[in-house]
Amino acid sequence: MMLWYDHDMGWWGYAGMGVGMVLLWALIIVGPIALVRYAITERQTPTPPTPEQVLADRFARGEISEKEYRDRLAVLRDHMRA
Repeated sequence: MMLWYDHDMGWWGYAGMGVGMVLLWALIIVGPIALVRYAITERQTPTPPTPEQVLADRFARGEISEKEYRDRLAVLRDHMRA
């Protein structure tokens, strides 16, 4: 009968298996969660404001008067129709 001695892993083998098991379970648990979150997030590119929105923002902040707002808005709308 032949017996094999001196082929055990040692402490580094058990430490490696422990670390590997933690990483495996982290991948199993966190992986699907990350995939679902990535899949459901909307990938929207920010659209630049229209000239009318910029003008309305300036009027709301008090940078231009009501008359100036109406005059500029009329010019913008006439320009868009043409």
